[in-house]
Amino acid sequence: MENKSTPSQSKFSSNFKKPHKAALILARGGSKGIPLKNIKILAGVPLIGWVVRAALNSETLDSVWVSTDHDEIERVAKLWGAQVIRRSPEVSRDSSSSLETIQEFLRLRPEVDIVCHIQATSPCLHPYHINEALKMITDEGYDYVFSVVRRHQFRWSEVNREEGKNTLPLNMNPAKRPRRQDWVGELCENGSFYFYKREILENGLKQCGRVAYYEMLPEHSVDIDVDIDWPVAEERVLRFGYFGQKPAHFRLLLCSMSGCLTDGQMYTSTSGEELVSTNTRDLSAIRMLQDEDTEVILISSSDDPVPRALAEKLAQRAGCTLRYSVEDKQAEVDHLLKDRNLQWEDVAYFGSDTQDVACLSKAGLSGVPSDAPAAAVVAAKYTCHSLPGRGALREFAQYILLLKKKVTAKTDEDRIDRNNF
Repeated sequence: MENKSTPSQSKFSSNFKKPHKAALILARGGSKGIPLKNIKILAGVPLIGWVVRAALNSETLDSVWVSTDHDEIERVAKLWGAQVIRRSPEVSRDSSSSLETIQEFLRLRPEVDIVCHIQATSPCLHPYHINEALKMITDEGYDYVFSVVRRHQFRWSEVNREEGKNTLPLNMNPAKRPRRQDWVGELCENGSFYFYKREILENGLKQCGRVAYYEMLPEHSVDIDVDIDWPVAEERVLRFGYFGQKPAHFRLLLCSMSGCLTDGQMYTSTSGEELVSTNTRDLSAIRMLQDEDTEVILISSSDDPVPRALAEKLAQRAGCTLRYSVEDKQAEVDHLLKDRNLQWEDVAYFGSDTQDVACLSKAGLSGVPSDAPAAAVVAAKYTCHSLPGRGALREFAQYILLLKKKVTAKTDEDRIDRNNF
């Protein structure tokens, strides 16, 4: 196509500064509904991890920030790749508004031109939602864009029954109640995100300029406010959540033996024979991964109470290789990767102890059983519901296979009956 720009236009374009577009996720530690809700595990992942991952994989954002007043939230946010800004006590009170916190962020980050305020409680957000909404500001000239969902709910006025008044319909005629398929419904904020130009926020939203909404599908409009939403949200996230952009074909799973494959206990029979407990579902999970071209190696630390003969018998039964009495697990894994010409991102690691923290942090995917110590939980990308030796390894293996399916196949959304969702 012929370029018809004038010399003055070309000069303007060359001097034009691209606006800095920053995602900002507010995550105060003092949630009244669910304590530390923002880092509570949802479908194996800290709640805030779902939106941080979507924001980091967005094509259009320049930076991703978490604003918090809590050390544990800061550690989790950094683990998932976000930058952290510590909010002041003045905007950390129960009465503090989101606007006050965002304005403080702008004072501390003068380079930011567009703020993409993303709610930590919206775990079904995808990068394309962010990209498309942000382009409405950068390419279409809007100043303020927020997310909505279409609802088909008939509303009635609230009345005091003691006054003897009748409630009245607000958005329909009872004599001509429309069928769902004949009614377009109403647009409601779903609380997923609010994008603003800097000047809109600096004037306190008193003048919002050009305003537009971005419509999200109902299945992506998950907002967690109370505990009862959690199991429902987990099922929704497992089907409609965003699991990353890289093909999740992990070629190697490294699993600590004691505290992962076993329950960490040693048992002694009446004859003095030492015993450990394993779960047949965990052993079948190893074979399940091997069938998907994923090598499995068991790692036993130097202080592992399981004797060598017993550890070797377990590895033989599981049908995988054993590295016994390893002094430095990270160095051992580095050696294994070099031999196999692999990178850390090709590895899934399942650990349960503070000795596993370094490997959990470096692996492309990492998991821990439900009773793992806090340091290991913070370092891991997935926390199991199950206990060690009680199906935790199988749960993690199933999660690995789910990731592979999610990123290599289109989400089966076309089977949803949207008229009856």
